[in-house]
Amino acid sequence: MSGQTSDWTRLILAVAPNGARKTKADHPALPIEPDEIARAAAACLEAGAAMIHLHVRDRDGNHSLDVEAYRAAIAALRREVGEKLVIQVTTEAVGRYRPDEQMAMVRELRPEAVSLALRELAPDQAAEPAAAEFFAWLQREEIQPQFILYSDDDLRRFDDLRARGVVPQERPFLLFVLGRYAKGQVSDPRDLLPFLAANQAGHTWALCAFGRREIACAVAAAALGGHARVGFENNLHLPDGARAPDNAALIAAAAAGARAIGRPLADAEAARAIMAG
Repeated sequence: MSGQTSDWTRLILAVAPNGARKTKADHPALPIEPDEIARAAAACLEAGAAMIHLHVRDRDGNHSLDVEAYRAAIAALRREVGEKLVIQVTTEAVGRYRPDEQMAMVRELRPEAVSLALRELAPDQAAEPAAAEFFAWLQREEIQPQFILYSDDDLRRFDDLRARGVVPQERPFLLFVLGRYAKGQVSDPRDLLPFLAANQAGHTWALCAFGRREIACAVAAAALGGHARVGFENNLHLPDGARAPDNAALIAAAAAGARAIGRPLADAEAARAIMAG
């Protein structure tokens, strides 16, 4: 990294290469098996990614939070890229897992980083004590959480939880999900505006987006001081509408957009510093 640019100005590009639902019927280059994920990650690293958002599957190809499946995928990634990518696992429920099961997986796996949907782990006041204990444990164990928020109302509730001590992280890292409940689940950069207006605390944030404007949304994040996650989980197309050949092509497109507006890219070392606050 050049000493001329502060880590805090650098853009974290994360790749979400597979997600919970897509299969090779959606795209033959969608990586499912650990070695496929690792090879895709190496190509994305070369294209500009600093982090991978990791999903694993069971033997039938369904979404899984199985600890051993995660360990196999993480081992394959470390063999391929070493520490050059932050590995963030998901706790996504996909209608299959309860909050206690999601949290138990993280406690057993002890990953470097994890994404957490506030609506899933703390859906109401009754769930808050267990969530608070879990969030405090993450902080003690130095596991980096990313809190997933789907609306500006989610962000306001997140700030309320922080004010009441449910979320202890002093400098949280957030993910704004654009267009999750929009018609056709297609995102637009303008979907970011309500989040920015609600982010009165100035939290560090990234976004993910759905559909063919994913890269436009990523570049909007780069222009406005945020970070971005792109990949086959939410989108299979390049900015011109052509079908992307692989995940690395989407990372390369987002990286090119960032460079065009003068936003330098973070490597994994810088990403870890940014996320830790």
